[in-house]
Amino acid sequence: MSDKYDLVVIGGGPGGYVAAIRAAQLGMKTACVEKHSALGGTCLNIGCIPSKALLNASEKYAEAEHHLGDFGIEVSAPKLNVKKLMEKKTEIVTGLTDGIGFLFKKNKVDWLQGTGKVTAPGKVEVTPAKGKKQTVECDKILIATGSESTPLPGVEVDEKQIVTSTGALELTKVPKHLIVIGGGVIGLEMGSVWKRFGAKVTVVEFLDRIVPTVDQDMGKRFKRVLEKQGIEFKLSTKVTGAKTTKTQVTLTLEPAAGGDTEELKGDVVLVSIGRRPYFESLGLDDLGVERDKRGFIQVDEDYQTNVSGIFAIGDAIPGPMLAHKAEEDGIAAVEIMAGQSAHVDYNLVPNIIYTWPEVASVGQTEEQLKEAGIEYRKGVFPFSANSRARANADSEGQVKILADKKTDRVLGAHILGPDAGTLIHEICAIMEFGGSAEDVARTCHGHPTLSEAVKEAALAVDGRPIHI
Repeated sequence: MSDKYDLVVIGGGPGGYVAAIRAAQLGMKTACVEKHSALGGTCLNIGCIPSKALLNASEKYAEAEHHLGDFGIEVSAPKLNVKKLMEKKTEIVTGLTDGIGFLFKKNKVDWLQGTGKVTAPGKVEVTPAKGKKQTVECDKILIATGSESTPLPGVEVDEKQIVTSTGALELTKVPKHLIVIGGGVIGLEMGSVWKRFGAKVTVVEFLDRIVPTVDQDMGKRFKRVLEKQGIEFKLSTKVTGAKTTKTQVTLTLEPAAGGDTEELKGDVVLVSIGRRPYFESLGLDDLGVERDKRGFIQVDEDYQTNVSGIFAIGDAIPGPMLAHKAEEDGIAAVEIMAGQSAHVDYNLVPNIIYTWPEVASVGQTEEQLKEAGIEYRKGVFPFSANSRARANADSEGQVKILADKKTDRVLGAHILGPDAGTLIHEICAIMEFGGSAEDVARTCHGHPTLSEAVKEAALAVDGRPIHI
């Protein structure tokens, strides 16, 4: 290892490790500081990847329990081995995090394991869990420290009975009653996992609707789908406190607008009211690095902070708090450092909820277009009229495409349905090139595929769908 680098990245999550690899590809001598024993950050270790492993397993469980019989496949009632499930999840995570270590070696990126602190522009102090501190010098520093679960006053997390997503991924048995505080992506995904495995699930949300950033029409449809699956909702409700015993958590609730209190009892409570940028022990305030009112680091169009030579990306800065956004930030930031041109359009970052059916969106919602005074046309096509969805007996949901009324340019798309997270990327590509709904409609789509629902929605923008 060297004590002088072109770039030191602090944080080994999706934004940080991708930035480090790209920087090395561009000829920079690069190090990545990561305090945990495995690379990959929240996403790979306690977020995106393990949650998807559990979601996939729970979908298979639900299919065996409720749906295989419809196709004449007769099986006995499935039995869940939670210990084995968690071992498989860990195996998947370990394989991926070990893979990042291999990529670091391949690209000659030094992993400095320890907690990073910026002591001055061009200087990073690394404190390992064991051993002596070391200070490395560099030309540029990239902050990629990610985010952490936002705490809720009056509800103390112990990761056993009152958990964040971290604890929800490590439960040793299926809860009898899981209470989810927060109707956002993480809460609904983890609620879906444990509901399929047999838990009663109640979602408590302060607002009058779930997933508030999603197109409102889609959000309402999504809530109805989850209710059909057995998830219960208490909207416009505030959690004011929590008391625990050895076997139970009692939450105190009151209407968001004020009113009489009530109690709600469960054996596990998941706190998932959002995430906030994580900067513990980083030393940014001492250096005068500017942050906004929500705590995000302020950067210019080159991802540089007000302190020369210090840059930031991902969840540390404003924009969608998503792993793939952080990756794009990281690549753009180091390419700019290398003298190239790069830009990330946050309007084209897809947002995906990995329940089943999935919810995926890109671009603007109907509400945003109305607020901006933009005239638009919309095309909607239900999966119930799609032959592949019908053949799969998986036809819940619809595709909605929004296009400029005058130019037909696609302004947004919103999908509730099977494989929505994959289907949305056709629209991402179209929007990246400034394409129109007509471009989608005129593109030949294979038959029978779920993608045909996207084509039909594009046809519906012009009032000429074929199959409805």
